Amino acid sequence: MTSIAVTGASGFIGRHVLAALASMDVDVVAHARAARPALAAGKRWRWVCFDLAQPPADAYERLGRPDAVIHLAWHGLPNYLAPHHVETELPAQEAFLRGLLAAGLRRLAVAGTCFEYGMQSGCLSEDAEAQPSNAYGFAKDGLRRRLEALRETAAFDLRWLRLFYLYGDGQSKTSLYSQFQAAMARGDTTFDMSGGEQVRDFMKVEDAAAAIAAVARLPDAPRLLNICSGVPVSVRDLVRRWRAEAGSNIVLNLGAFPYPTYEPFAFWGDSRRLTECLKRD
Repeated sequence: MTSIAVTGASGFIGRHVLAALASMDVDVVAHARAARPALAAGKRWRWVCFDLAQPPADAYERLGRPDAVIHLAWHGLPNYLAPHHVETELPAQEAFLRGLLAAGLRRLAVAGTCFEYGMQSGCLSEDAEAQPSNAYGFAKDGLRRRLEALRETAAFDLRWLRLFYLYGDGQSKTSLYSQFQAAMARGDTTFDMSGGEQVRDFMKVEDAAAAIAAVARLPDAPRLLNICSGVPVSVRDLVRRWRAEAGSNIVLNLGAFPYPTYEPFAFWGDSRRLTECLKRD
């Protein structure tokens, strides 16, 4: 493999995937919806800009006719409940990817979500049936199913990557990580949060990006893969870890916010398939 294109490359995950690819012997084309982002300066990739909802007819050519596409672009997050995901984003995403495949793309790695598992609890393996229960999960699972069906008539290699809970630099200002970092930067004495007893699978975005970049390059990666740590951690313990790492004395105001209702109370990913896959990198 000599070339990879990354859609949504200016986003939270995309910029870290670019950094991971920069250390690999591969040509990279980075896609963004708006004008060339400032983070492009001095890096080993070329930027192309267009809206996936209205892509140019020669989108595959514009992306450099890559050997593989890592597809991260998705509009409307982090509002997971918005009808936009199903009504607008799903058909636009499918049309764009169908266009790339029709033009000659032969390997496609797409960012999915742990929300495809729905309200299932415990350790979730890739063999578990998808049972999405919010709009974002429905839309992602719908895209996966349509691409799987397309494989019956089109020859391409699909890697569907179900992302669990990533955190790190560049994350949305509304995310728990960014809010906590901002509170410490302001010198706040307390930090409002939920009770923090819910159990999740958290992964540093740098680690997830490295895994995504590796999986996209492997010739024999599984078609469905959890991108996760495989380690269940409570939200409260995670924030306490961040506090300890920062050497902060900020007091956690537990119970200030209710628990979200669109996700199960305790679930995490089975990482064994990912671990075995990365051993081959």
